[in-house]
Amino acid sequence: MKKLINKTLMATAISAAVAAGSVQAEDITVVSWGGAYTKSQVEAYHKPWMAQTGNTVVSEDYSGGLAEIKAQVEAGNVTWNLVDVELSDAVRGCDEGILEVIDSSILPAGADGTPASEDFLPGTVHECAVGNIVWSTIVAYDGSKTSGVNSMADFFDTAKIPGKRGLRKGPKPNLEMALMADGVAPGDVYEVLSTDAGIDRAFAKLDSIRDSVVWWEAGAQPPQLLADGEVVMTTAYNGRIFNAVAAEGKPFEIMWDGQVWDLDLWVIPKGAKNMEATLDFIKFSTGTQALADQASWISYGPVRKSSAPLVSSYHNQPDLKMAPHMPTAPANFATALQNDFEFWADNQDQLNERFNAWLSK
Repeated sequence: MKKLINKTLMATAISAAVAAGSVQAEDITVVSWGGAYTKSQVEAYHKPWMAQTGNTVVSEDYSGGLAEIKAQVEAGNVTWNLVDVELSDAVRGCDEGILEVIDSSILPAGADGTPASEDFLPGTVHECAVGNIVWSTIVAYDGSKTSGVNSMADFFDTAKIPGKRGLRKGPKPNLEMALMADGVAPGDVYEVLSTDAGIDRAFAKLDSIRDSVVWWEAGAQPPQLLADGEVVMTTAYNGRIFNAVAAEGKPFEIMWDGQVWDLDLWVIPKGAKNMEATLDFIKFSTGTQALADQASWISYGPVRKSSAPLVSSYHNQPDLKMAPHMPTAPANFATALQNDFEFWADNQDQLNERFNAWLSK
């Protein structure tokens, strides 16, 4: 009885200390892409987790890639705890030893009891990364000003639809889209792109619109380019365009033909501090309910099967059902191409150099 009383008193004392703030909560820095996407993470992940644990999330934005992670790791000064990355970067970073290995056995079962190993979609949990969303790069345009945008070929046809085009500044996924516009079937894109002739063909197609391109780097830029009339159409992340329509009332349309879909995943830079809190955040943010909650803020699909039935409407518009706006909706998915993370993990540096050389001509 005495031991039980002591344990009870101790637990009570600890709870009181936490409530009084004498036990220090941990801060973690979570890095993502900014804008509507980070907003969805803040609402669905950060705020509920902070309320539950008493810890603090410091949110930072970046423009993607591994350069900043690598610099921190090599300098021995890792200030980021968790970074939202594309799949090819997750694979590369793990291979290069700049990311921590994440034990997938820590991931909780789905809300319906399905073990995490069965609940996560295939290919969304990796040695150094845990997936959170399915997203897509699409073509968007202002429906009040532009019409006749039906295929990827139309994006590259400045004679049919004159005007500037917006493209992300980099080879991915511009090379894939260029080949599809040039007549390559989605299922054959990476086979063609794996040859020198295929790479030349993709750059030749990009050459055909080069003088009409406005380059963008951050996800917030394409909707702004459309709103300002700087481009007649642009590639963009589907969630950014959805947000501009749903939250801001913009008359934008998405052309889904040739969409290139991908995953985003959480990774931990090698040597990150506060690992216990970081891992707890991963478990929370990739749980069934959190993933479903995020999908009510932006049209990116959750990677857990158990989350799908819980996705309903846009967070403040009950009549706006989210399912038709997901990249994986059947009507949107007919000509979709999945980003080949192995191809880009192997060829990113080489094609970046080729792209930069092409751009500087």
